[in-house]
Amino acid sequence: MPGTENKTAKGKAATHVRQKHALLVVNPRARRGTGSIAAARDVLEKAGIRVTEEKPAAGENIADVIRRNAEGHDFVMVGGGDGTLNAAAPALVETGLPLGVIPLGTANDFARTVGISAEPAKAAETIAAGKLQGIDLGEVNGHLFFNVASIGFSAELAQDLTEHAKKRWGTLGYAIVAARILMRSRLFTAFVDHDGTTEKIRTMQVSVGNGRHYGGGMTVEETATADDGRLDFYSLEVDHWWRLLALLPSLRKGTHGRWDDVRAFQTTEVTIRTSKPRPVNTDGELSTYTPAHFRIRPKAIKVFVPAG
Repeated sequence: MPGTENKTAKGKAATHVRQKHALLVVNPRARRGTGSIAAARDVLEKAGIRVTEEKPAAGENIADVIRRNAEGHDFVMVGGGDGTLNAAAPALVETGLPLGVIPLGTANDFARTVGISAEPAKAAETIAAGKLQGIDLGEVNGHLFFNVASIGFSAELAQDLTEHAKKRWGTLGYAIVAARILMRSRLFTAFVDHDGTTEKIRTMQVSVGNGRHYGGGMTVEETATADDGRLDFYSLEVDHWWRLLALLPSLRKGTHGRWDDVRAFQTTEVTIRTSKPRPVNTDGELSTYTPAHFRIRPKAIKVFVPAG
């Protein structure tokens, strides 16, 4: 009978729908990394996604795990904070595998930028829903970053903020260490090359942002997104630490570019030179030194984001 043939054909087609296979990599040192992510896995498995968790072997990092297991997986889920995502970035670009974010870190600034819930189970629901978006990455001296790269105050903060402090105090740890560094910070001279011009500046901090949020509550620029194809530069050219305290509300909102002692512009490429090498903080990790050449990598990876 024709009706029977159609039902049989549909049944055969249904059996040939391939199950999605996700690679899960969790950073056990993330603030919530030692906790269970069983609820997140349960959400995905109920959605028909097979999850395989892999851990770094001796001498491996997270990028190595992704490269080693890329074949046979449809996407990668990374459980950790912004530093963990930063470590995974090179392998995500190389393999082209989409990224699902399970926020387990202290600040989870990238997750906030794209609207991913801080609750692992809800983040897993976003992944299961399947909406992918092309996301830009910043690059400095060959090192990729999701949120922001900074020279000066933030680099000193990254140097002094220990894993112990982050685990014990969370975002409060940033404030405690920042206050101590702020009292001893001094301006430094830098040369900024961008868009055919060179500017000499005296600054406490230079930041180059790709996304919107960074540093556990700061905002690079109020209109910034992670897919706008541009870098947001700003320089804090304040002469007294108490001026920075006055700036804090604007730094949280991303409106600091309106202040006279803040230099701000948008670009796609910029180089920062200093008289002696200074460390560059990328997503909370010290990764390179000045001279620092920054550029935007438009739509470098695909990320599961909330619908709407």
